[in-house]
Amino acid sequence: MDLFEAPDDNAHDFTVSELSGAVKRVIEGEFGQVRVRGEIGRVSRPASGHLYYDLKDDRSVVAAITWKGQASKLAVKPEEGMEVVATGRMTTFPGQSKYQLIIDDIRPAGAGALMAMLEKRRKALAAEGLFDEARKRPLPWLPQVIGVVTSPSGAVIRDILHRLRDRFPRHVLIWPVPVQGEKCAPEVAAAIRGFNALPAGGPIPKPDLLIVARGGGSLEDLWGFNEEIVVRAAAESRIPLISAVGHETDTTLIDHAADRRAPTPTAAAEMAVPVRMDLIAAVDQRGASLSRSVATGFVNRGQRLRDLARALPRPETLTQTASQRHDLWAGRLDGALGLGVAQRRARLDTLSAHLRPRLLADLAGRGRERLTDRTRALDAATNRGTARGKERLAGFGARLDPALARAVAQAGRDLAVQRDKLHALEMRLHAAPMAALKARAATLEATDRLRLTLGYRETLARGYAVIRGDGDVVTTRSAAQKAQVLEAEFHDGRLTLGAKPPRGGKSKAPPQQGELF
Repeated sequence: MDLFEAPDDNAHDFTVSELSGAVKRVIEGEFGQVRVRGEIGRVSRPASGHLYYDLKDDRSVVAAITWKGQASKLAVKPEEGMEVVATGRMTTFPGQSKYQLIIDDIRPAGAGALMAMLEKRRKALAAEGLFDEARKRPLPWLPQVIGVVTSPSGAVIRDILHRLRDRFPRHVLIWPVPVQGEKCAPEVAAAIRGFNALPAGGPIPKPDLLIVARGGGSLEDLWGFNEEIVVRAAAESRIPLISAVGHETDTTLIDHAADRRAPTPTAAAEMAVPVRMDLIAAVDQRGASLSRSVATGFVNRGQRLRDLARALPRPETLTQTASQRHDLWAGRLDGALGLGVAQRRARLDTLSAHLRPRLLADLAGRGRERLTDRTRALDAATNRGTARGKERLAGFGARLDPALARAVAQAGRDLAVQRDKLHALEMRLHAAPMAALKARAATLEATDRLRLTLGYRETLARGYAVIRGDGDVVTTRSAAQKAQVLEAEFHDGRLTLGAKPPRGGKSKAPPQQGELF
């Protein structure tokens, strides 16, 4: 048989490209639009932006591709191990002789798959420390500016503004974002980072507190707040952040990364500011307590001063005892000297009476001399005793005067000390009312500044306006429609917005007014 001899049948000879193209047309014709349920495996994200991954079950594997333009629109990003339902079309890749699935949309295969993926992501982020309690910051007690990241057209922002207005009006900055869909996560993260990037003291005030809010919804509706980019932005925020996504039973990953979680947007507004009336009542209560304390202090110090004044002795009381003792000794001195002389004379007379007559005779001369000598000696002794008594009396008198002077001087010093203490207490008593009045004046001035800050004209200066219809304040749309003349009051004056024509007249078209957002 000749190997180079042409076969005698009529079978067509396909080139490789022709055969690959034919297979491609057959597969794309039969499977132009399919839905495939499977588990994602081997996810690859090259620099081109395309997504390459596999769809598999327990027996087979299908290669899958999502092109760059479609990858950014996927509601759920493919992750390895996630069970999904993918929608796309089958095609072939002639360069490797294989077939593959071009996927345009991916949906989780039920809530169980979403919850499993959510739990896996939560554990991974928690392992990085993004949910640690130690990194959470306390909320400011009374923020001056509050930044709100939410949809501008929903009921959430109205609830937050209404609650803030009822409790304590604050300056609110709104960063409008979509709260569901493919643009939700990147725009929410950009809003959080944008508020943090505002310079302090710039033309736009930097918020002291952030609130990320959204109403309730399904797990799919809230999925944007479970994305990693949002969680990391909340964890990196240098401004304290309150998460108010969904209702009480809804939990998203931003709740774990935020500094505080609020069960509802209204509760977030209640966490943000205190109640103004409660603060006013507390200030009044403390002012009354201060007044009572000052009055009680005056009464106690006055009573203490009176008690100290009663305890001070009088000078005459200090010298009465010494003066009485001096008078007593002076009165006894004369009697004691006379009694001493009388006793000695009586003793002398007794001795003289007992002298025998014969002794008198024998010793007449000599006795007279001796008697005379003894009389002289007795007189001398009496004189010496009298002199010594006088000297002792003079010594007592000399000692009494210095003692009396020392007692009077000591009493004077004690009196001076007590007078100094009394003067110091008097000075403190005079200074206490002035200090209390200064403190009350400072408190009154601070309260007056608070009153001026809370006045409605200061509110107008921050960018608000008062609308009046026919001279009365208008608070509802229906009242504004019924009014003949509308007038807006700004902080620098009033402006008439327009007037309705009388009945039967032709009305002019109202001017076009721009939307708030």
